[in-house]
Amino acid sequence: MSSHEKHDVETSSGHDIAPATSTASNGLALKPTALERERAEQLARLPDPDAGKSPEERAEIDRKLMWKVDLWLIPWLSLLYLLSFLDRTNIGNARLAGMENDLHMFGTDYNLSLTIFFISYALFEPLTNTLLKRLTPRIFFTGIIVAWGIIMTLMGLCHNFAGLLAARFFLGIAEAGLFPGVNYYLSCWYKGSELGARSAIFFSAAALAGSFGGLLAAAISKMDKIGGVAGWQWIFIIEGLATVFVGLFCWWMVFDWPETARFLSEDDKIRLQRRIIQDRQGHAATDFDKKYIYEALKDWKTYGYMVIYMGCLCPLYAFSLFLPTIIAAIGYSGTTAQLLTVPPYAVAALATVTVGFIADRTRWRGYCNIAVVLVGIVGFSMLLGSGDPHVQYAGTFLGAFGIYPTISNSLSWASNNIEGSLKRAVAIGMIVGWGNLNGVVSSNIYISTQKPRYLTGHGVVLAYQVLFLLGGTIFMHFALKAENKKRLSGARDNMNDGLTDEQKLVRGDNRPDFIYTT
Repeated sequence: MSSHEKHDVETSSGHDIAPATSTASNGLALKPTALERERAEQLARLPDPDAGKSPEERAEIDRKLMWKVDLWLIPWLSLLYLLSFLDRTNIGNARLAGMENDLHMFGTDYNLSLTIFFISYALFEPLTNTLLKRLTPRIFFTGIIVAWGIIMTLMGLCHNFAGLLAARFFLGIAEAGLFPGVNYYLSCWYKGSELGARSAIFFSAAALAGSFGGLLAAAISKMDKIGGVAGWQWIFIIEGLATVFVGLFCWWMVFDWPETARFLSEDDKIRLQRRIIQDRQGHAATDFDKKYIYEALKDWKTYGYMVIYMGCLCPLYAFSLFLPTIIAAIGYSGTTAQLLTVPPYAVAALATVTVGFIADRTRWRGYCNIAVVLVGIVGFSMLLGSGDPHVQYAGTFLGAFGIYPTISNSLSWASNNIEGSLKRAVAIGMIVGWGNLNGVVSSNIYISTQKPRYLTGHGVVLAYQVLFLLGGTIFMHFALKAENKKRLSGARDNMNDGLTDEQKLVRGDNRPDFIYTT
């Protein structure tokens, strides 16, 4: 088995794995399934460094191992995503610092500069996990981060609107690989039941980027005219150079797979590989096997999660790109407006991590989405229905709370229920790509002529949350519960009758013994 195949293991399910052998109702052992044979073969290739230890001793060793992995992976990856989100959304802060006047932008020019980013971002995002697996994570992450840092820096040297559009287009291409790439990368290190909390911490960096971006922009904009460079240009230049600096360190901070991690002992490398193999509910997909791609395309769950995720992403980008504009419309300007963008994001970051831990512990991903989005619906109803600045500002807090936790929770939910690493990579690519394509909608709903109420913008966000996020979540929750009921009752036991072992393996989560997370 190659190093790459070793890590193409299924970590999607948080449910307990099947025992090494199956047992019939009369107590007699049944012939091991193809899955059980495959798992046993893979484990046999790896020695057990903890042979003879008690379950309590093994649990303590495992706890210390994962703490070590957490400390190395999560802070660094979160920093990368903070920079990513900061670099794509700081254009809102630059707008407050006078970018439109200097670049002679009028009417919907600002909206177009946002739209062009999402076109390239959404088109290239589904392709990036394939590139990551071919190049290895170290080369891939270092390359894309240095590339977008350079583009960000050059954006600060733009002297006209056309230059800004070109920079935003290439920024979308360079940034497209980070979010899906990190989600796949984490699945090579963690069990499915551990992904939600880690993804939530990672994604909370997006909210922190909003807070940090407002503080940083308030400080950098004070450099206006230093060296003959405008304050908004310094925002792009300094944040771009910081990204390049951090990106270069990826070569030493990112390890391709657990067996190449220098921060782990040889025994810990083996432990990590064994725990991932043991977590699998299903077959490890063969790289680039078209059968698994077709399975992702045919799976109704892929399209269900695409609907949910578009309900997450349109509100996310509308909020992050236009919060400075909304704050300015309420009646604040300059440094005060920049600083007032910070507290809503801080609330969003805390909510994201909290909901991530709750969802991992309870496995109630559908219920968590429903509870969170209801808060967001209240927040945007306040923004839509009131002209009172205090009510509107309070609405931004509830709006942020109702948006950010649903991103990581929805993707973890999809990962839990889509089995087979290649099928999951394709499905997640489709889900995330479609979600980000809705950034085009987000970019064009806050119309400058509707200042200060922005009724179209708030109304569209509210509709996305009610129809797609809430409606899609309710549908998926009850559809999966109904399917689980059929499988547990034995009504699906014959669903794979007549299929060969290989055909059954390709079916992935479409097996009668796979129980969905609801």
